[in-house]
Amino acid sequence: MGCGTSVTTDNKGRRLTTDQMAKKTPSPALAMKAAILIQRWYRRYIARLEMRQRYTWNIFQSIEYAGEQDQLQLSSFFSFMLDNFTQLNGNGPDLISHLLDPVVDPWSDRERQTMFEQITVPESYSGPHLTFPLTVSHTNALLSAFKEQQPLHGRYMLQLLHQTKKLLKQMPNVIHLSTPYAKEITICGDLHGRLDDLLLIFYKNGLPSAETPYVFNGDFVDRGKKSVEVIILLFAYQLLYPDHMTLNRGNHEDHIMNLRYGFTKEVMQKYKTHGRDILLLVQDVFSLLPIATVIDNKVLIVHGGISDMTDLYLLSSIERHKVKSALRLPRRSLNHLEVTRSSRQGQPESPRCRSRGQPESPRCRSRGQPESPRCRSRGQPERPRCRSRGQPESPRCRSRGQDHGNTPKKRRHLTRQGSSSSSSSSSLCSPRGSSRLTLCRCLSPSMLSPTDNLQVPFLDSFTALPVRQPPREELEWKQVVDLLWSDPKSQPGCSPNTFRGGGSYFGPDVTRRLLERHGMTLLIRSHECKQEGYEVCHDGQVITIFSASNYYEEGSNRGAYIKLGRELVPRFFQYQVSRNTRKLTLTQRVNVAEGSAVRAVQEKLFSHRSELMAAFQQYDTSNSGCISVSEWALVVESVVRLDLPWRTLRPRLARLAPDGSIDYQSCFEDMGPGQPIPQVTPNLAETLYRYRTDLEIIFNIMDKDHSGQISIEEFRQTWHLFSAHLGVEVDDRAIDELAKSIDFNKDGSIDFNEFLEAFRVVHKLDVKDQQQG
Repeated sequence: MGCGTSVTTDNKGRRLTTDQMAKKTPSPALAMKAAILIQRWYRRYIARLEMRQRYTWNIFQSIEYAGEQDQLQLSSFFSFMLDNFTQLNGNGPDLISHLLDPVVDPWSDRERQTMFEQITVPESYSGPHLTFPLTVSHTNALLSAFKEQQPLHGRYMLQLLHQTKKLLKQMPNVIHLSTPYAKEITICGDLHGRLDDLLLIFYKNGLPSAETPYVFNGDFVDRGKKSVEVIILLFAYQLLYPDHMTLNRGNHEDHIMNLRYGFTKEVMQKYKTHGRDILLLVQDVFSLLPIATVIDNKVLIVHGGISDMTDLYLLSSIERHKVKSALRLPRRSLNHLEVTRSSRQGQPESPRCRSRGQPESPRCRSRGQPESPRCRSRGQPERPRCRSRGQPESPRCRSRGQDHGNTPKKRRHLTRQGSSSSSSSSSLCSPRGSSRLTLCRCLSPSMLSPTDNLQVPFLDSFTALPVRQPPREELEWKQVVDLLWSDPKSQPGCSPNTFRGGGSYFGPDVTRRLLERHGMTLLIRSHECKQEGYEVCHDGQVITIFSASNYYEEGSNRGAYIKLGRELVPRFFQYQVSRNTRKLTLTQRVNVAEGSAVRAVQEKLFSHRSELMAAFQQYDTSNSGCISVSEWALVVESVVRLDLPWRTLRPRLARLAPDGSIDYQSCFEDMGPGQPIPQVTPNLAETLYRYRTDLEIIFNIMDKDHSGQISIEEFRQTWHLFSAHLGVEVDDRAIDELAKSIDFNKDGSIDFNEFLEAFRVVHKLDVKDQQQG
């Protein structure tokens, strides 16, 4: 307790006095230098993590939008076949008409309700029971059941959808809300089947009620595994609180999009008996969802965005239920079709081509694609893909109209009257070269002479058309497409959204004009995943809100929602649903997301292996197996057609040789096929790897009962559609041999899911891990 000298010991056990310790203390200058070094190291460490996060995000988004482009092209192809081949041939592809055309319900509402009530619920069913009108106890039962992984019986699902349809029929296209006194409206973005995100929002913010009103801004389904449960809860709360629960339509509330992104498959897996009826009813419900919400006449809420043609007054008067799919141009009769013969050479440039005169988009140039119909309609010079790599022109390229003067003098053009649009019109673009196909194979021999080709007019590829006012239904369709598919951009003006493939890019000037025209101050939209769950742009006049956390990968992004009070000042609330994220460090989370993104790129490289190798070997004149880094990056970008930082990604994708060049064969070392069928040639196998999703969608359309089984004849039809869509030459005899080889039990039917699983790109490291496990 008294005074004394402080004593300690050094690392050798010797006793040191206070004076001796003071002599060993570093000087302040030295300590400052050490702090600066640590600070520099930490900043560089964070900067590297940020760079990795950014290119990982770029990978995920590029692959996502490339998939949407593929879906739009496939939908355009089907729409053209349905509109034209059925009418010209008289016996067109019935296998797609039942999905792409609106279904007319032969039963009245009363008859259908009686049918649902007659469905028996077995005594063994332990899930929630519903009676209508719903009460709070019913919604609480649904919440409890879904937390315990209990499904809702098909009878109650059908009744719920039927009641929702009746309610939505009474609602206007644009919902007008008022912020309640001393209360706030909660606005949520995309959920994409993430039930955990929805439950967390309800936990943090409160269940929907008169005290806690909600606006959910579309994209409730697809991609996630709980889309069914999400829409059940949303529809149930809307029936319970119709004045305090608003649901806007998103671009994924679309039965054609659901074919690619999982909702159709999920419904058929969870409701094998009543799945077909549920899907048809969901299709009606989705088409009846309101397309916009306005709060206090000051805040506009739409799913995607706007264009310079957006007219809120017109949107208020359209018949929205007729737009079953935004991917489906309204059906046009033969009176609107003009079959003409004209020479490619000396054909006058259309007014539409001259009026655009826009510079070629970086997207078109960077991907090294053959010039799309969209690009040519702007008056851009043609850039043939096959010749740009020094290869002889292939028959496939010639079939796209890239014959450069060798075209026969007479061709038959199928065109539609009145399809001209402004540069910002809502369009379903087809940037890829395969969008302009010749479908002579799909037509009967009597239709075309040997010198005639049928040019496929995809939705925005019509050239040399007379400028006529489109019919009202087409104008209404374009308005809806813009609201569901558009994205904001930082540059002024409005242009087609070529990156996503549909809708428009709208600049801050377009936003300002629309808001001023209608006396508004703020536009809230969703549609785009943001790392923080939200983003503010256009000088604070546009807010993007996205509510599905971990959208691309565990830890990839946060979810968020907005609360608006009487003053209309947005407050943001962020969250992240995960059982593992909190246990991981920042570096570990970045590693997980980056690894997933790199694997997706490796799959892309493997699916283009033969094309990449041919291009690599053109630069490898000495057959050394190596090329320079710049040559490697140029080839990969032009072949894979993804706008990514390839030089930055190179260490994760390819190995350097001792002289600093790239061993280009190392790109494919970590990848391999699953267990492909021996009878399949390598070229056909690679086609399957690359277009596996498109082939699966075509199959799902043909598999009307969603049993996973199709006949050999249906298998042939699938391939004919597939080859027509992609312009891929597939020998009929090879298809017959392939069909016989995978009909293992020789019963005349094919398990298509097993067939597709055989043509899945497999990561070799995963296979080793599974074998060791």
